[in-house]
Amino acid sequence: MTTPADPYAAYRQSMLDKAETLIEALPYLQRYAGRTFVVKYGGHAMGDPELAHDFAQDIVLLKAVGINPVVVHGGGPQIGRMLKALGIESHFVNGLRVTDKQTAEVAEMVLAGAINKELVSWISRAGGKAIGISGKDGGMVLARKVQSKAPKAIEDDGEPLVVDLGFVGEPEKIDTSVIDTVCAAGMIPVIAPIGVGKDGETYNINADTMAGSIAAALGAARLFLLTDVPGVLDKDKQLLTDLRPADIARLAEDGTIQGGMIPKLETCVHAVEAGCEAAVVLDGRVPHAMLLEIFTARGAGTLIRA
Repeated sequence: MTTPADPYAAYRQSMLDKAETLIEALPYLQRYAGRTFVVKYGGHAMGDPELAHDFAQDIVLLKAVGINPVVVHGGGPQIGRMLKALGIESHFVNGLRVTDKQTAEVAEMVLAGAINKELVSWISRAGGKAIGISGKDGGMVLARKVQSKAPKAIEDDGEPLVVDLGFVGEPEKIDTSVIDTVCAAGMIPVIAPIGVGKDGETYNINADTMAGSIAAALGAARLFLLTDVPGVLDKDKQLLTDLRPADIARLAEDGTIQGGMIPKLETCVHAVEAGCEAAVVLDGRVPHAMLLEIFTARGAGTLIRA
């Protein structure tokens, strides 16, 4: 006589798997309770409503379990589209947009306006309370002007030609009091990468650089750079899960890492050497990749520690 199949076996196993996932997450929940995570959100994930919804849910979940998420967002493609629509031509040097006064005004409008408020709306729809700000609010980010050495352009003395990028800046000083106040009030700060200089001018700041400086100033437990790649790959295209600054220098020297990954990793190294405990480069196109990185032993990206 055969025993009838248990119609609830699959359901019970599914519930058991979920329970085991929660148990696996427990030590990480305990470790990070009350700590701050700085998350740079950008890339193609910003243009995908489903991924944006997943990202907002992840951020709200972090806040719900006692972690203080701080979101810094980019918006280069959106700025480019707006400039094109307005008939304003863009020029780039070493990956940085040459930003005249008109371009700076458009960048601030797009970053601190449309993108910032859209992200706040996504988080609100996911059940969180977010407030959209820029680095100009409360004097949060004092910026200094960035100059770039033009590739393959050499002056008479043999030195690289220095190019004026206009209103492109980098953080000189971070005042965390606004962020601290927002987090203490139970809200999630969503920060546009705009700063103000000593001259009172507005400067557009690379979002990775902004996030790294904020993470260092806050002494964050983690800096997450959500990108369009799985993380740092070796020459066989396998994910490198754990790196130190010396490893990164070696990988850059032998050509394993190159292009846009180099400034991202320089940001991570600066952050961890200046006060952030660790930084992670991971794929923002993977649903809930950040949760997998935080709450599982295997992780989901490349961890950089000092």
